[in-house]
Amino acid sequence: MRPREFDHDDVLRIAFDQFWRKGVRGTQLSDIARDAGVQRGSLYNAFGSKEALFLCAYERYAGEYVSALQKTLGAGTLRERLAAFFDLTIKNFRSGSPPRGCPTTRGLMELTSVEGEGLDENARKTFADLVARITGLVQDALSEGVERGEFNGDPGSAALHIVTVTRGLAVLERAFGDEAQLQKIAAHTVDLVLGKKG
Repeated sequence: MRPREFDHDDVLRIAFDQFWRKGVRGTQLSDIARDAGVQRGSLYNAFGSKEALFLCAYERYAGEYVSALQKTLGAGTLRERLAAFFDLTIKNFRSGSPPRGCPTTRGLMELTSVEGEGLDENARKTFADLVARITGLVQDALSEGVERGEFNGDPGSAALHIVTVTRGLAVLERAFGDEAQLQKIAAHTVDLVLGKKG
């Protein structure tokens, strides 16, 4: 008798939630299978390994996150767009109870830090792709700001600076869990890039 088909999207959502909360090493395929109502063997057959399942789940998350960022960066003045970008980023870090942090930063530290373990180069490329996509979206918003006379700097350099700040925010969120501090740093960063409101 063939095992029943399962909803891949539902499994990826359940898996990613567990990976985000517990980390890749702390997550067991048996727990994902139980919560998804499927056999563990079915997960192996579909994905090959826990790490491969994580990458599929992470790519699903990345697609949803990029869509949310596109919407956030698509309307309002440049200052409003950048403020909304930081708000969404911080909200993402602070989601869950307790807050789960940044899945990209967490994944990078967990899966690329120990030589010979985890996904190493595949993981690094997957995480780097999302960071590059985010940087591109911020750069596009800054370029539009140049066209509208809201920004007179270099969009590429400013986008890299902004995204680099978000990586620091991810680490500070884990260290201190102080959302007000994160918001203050975000607002200061927008002021540094655009100049203070006159």
